[in-house]
Amino acid sequence: MSAKKPSAKSDKKKKKTGIVTRGKRKEALARASIRKGKGVVRINSVNLDSFQSRYVRELIREPLRLAPEAASGVDIDISVRGGGAMGQAQAARIAIARALVEHSGDETLRERFATRDRFMLSEDSRRVEPKKYKGPKARARFQKSYR
Repeated sequence: MSAKKPSAKSDKKKKKTGIVTRGKRKEALARASIRKGKGVVRINSVNLDSFQSRYVRELIREPLRLAPEAASGVDIDISVRGGGAMGQAQAARIAIARALVEHSGDETLRERFATRDRFMLSEDSRRVEPKKYKGPKARARFQKSYR
């Protein structure tokens, strides 16, 4: 009798399971995956502490500060694309807040985020208005001169 070969599926490492959420702001889209870990936050494979702008760091860290019990012991990986720097930071903030609420399953945490800033869990629906044909911008019109 010959011994069975182990299947290829059993040889592969099991992928870490976690929760994936998304956040949008203007043209920026962020996807955050959360799983148990050491408390590391990475954005596009870059550690959050290595960002130069202190304001952007604190904006992204705000949901983590409001929920220290839910944020301790979890790793958060965020992939962001589109938009500008502030739009990406706000989209990442929304994705982190949603991931923490979903991971903890705590309704008081959802209420805490909503009382702090209602746009921490819901997306801002405002978008850039398109330019019209009779003016230089969306609402401004070309000036008229009669003489």
